[in-house]
Amino acid sequence: MNLIGNILGTVAGPVMEVIDQAVEDKDQANRLKAELRSRLIEQQDAALQAKMKIVLAEAGGESWLQRNWRPLLMTVIVAIVGNNYLLAPYLGAMFGIGLQLDLPEQLWNLMTLGVGGYIAGRSGEKIVGTLRGRRGRLMDEVAGE
Repeated sequence: MNLIGNILGTVAGPVMEVIDQAVEDKDQANRLKAELRSRLIEQQDAALQAKMKIVLAEAGGESWLQRNWRPLLMTVIVAIVGNNYLLAPYLGAMFGIGLQLDLPEQLWNLMTLGVGGYIAGRSGEKIVGTLRGRRGRLMDEVAGE
């Protein structure tokens, strides 16, 4: 989904230029560009919502593994990064040995996706909590009137 957002973001600039060149009425061109921007924002929002739903579904799952696979994977990746950039260089400097583990680009990308999903999930939880709190306060105000 992020790839689609990146492609659309890359294409949007040239499309805006084409609209400026092809549409003589500047008001119409501005309306078209505003509509395009709106659609791009909606697409990005939909992608973020989809990611958030996946993470929330996993976090609320019945299986221990379903709830914890992301944190476990992130822990393994952090251990590899810590080894490669902290432990192995010091061992190499002090004792002449230091085992570095490969961290393929796909694994790095998976880590960034996992962290992004975690952030989206936590943000979603906080937003829901805030909205529930506001709704509760509004209900209290209405009941008090």
